[in-house]
Amino acid sequence: EKTKKDGSKCEDWRWGPCVPNSKDCGLGYREGTCKDETKKLKCKIPCNWKKKFGADCKYKFESWGGCSAQTGLKTRSGVLKKALYNAQCEETVYVTKPCSSKIKSKSKGQ
Repeated sequence: EKTKKDGSKCEDWRWGPCVPNSKDCGLGYREGTCKDETKKLKCKIPCNWKKKFGADCKYKFESWGGCSAQTGLKTRSGVLKKALYNAQCEETVYVTKPCSSKIKSKSKGQ
């Protein structure tokens, strides 16, 4: 029986989420279990990644929609492309952002 380069023969690893060492982003560790073995892997959550669906769920996003006059937001949807480390991911997610005001006032200091 072959042993993988990390010394484990186990093939059914279950990985938890990346947990940052401090605050809510940056370097951290992800813990995995397989039968009676446990491992920790280094991981990183980019500090600009504040999405509610997590860094282990990768989505393909459409273009941004038009601006809603009622909410002042625009929306786009993303369809799940890849779930890393057995992450539990939603198939479709929706994100919003404030509409940018294209009319810039030129009243600087007047």
